[in-house]
Amino acid sequence: MATSKITYNGDLRTTSVHLKSGEKIITDAPIDNQGKGEAFSPTDLLATSLGNCMLTIIGITARSHGFNIDGTTAEITKVMAENPRRVSEIYVNLQFPANNYSEKERAIIERSAKTCPVAYSLHPDIKQEIAFYY
Repeated sequence: MATSKITYNGDLRTTSVHLKSGEKIITDAPIDNQGKGEAFSPTDLLATSLGNCMLTIIGITARSHGFNIDGTTAEITKVMAENPRRVSEIYVNLQFPANNYSEKERAIIERSAKTCPVAYSLHPDIKQEIAFYY
């Protein structure tokens, strides 16, 4: 079964529908590439997916080890390169709530973040910088 269906709406905008849930995502081309920048760009979603994946995998691992990361945030910064135009760097700042994580829990968190499927799926030329703030 397909995962999603994407419709080109015109004027450099798309709507993606997650077929199982019906949830929608709209994308716009960024201002620096002829777009309006009124929604995530496709490359914004690529970079954001890394943070989403990291939080999900850390959450799964934390649950299985008996602690939680509720309230954790990920701030994503995407850096573009030219010739060809592409994502060259993604910075992920993970901010954890004040839960007095043990050294073992911090090691679990950091290993989990770095081994999420999106991190492994990105081309090795894309620099991934991850910072953990406890």
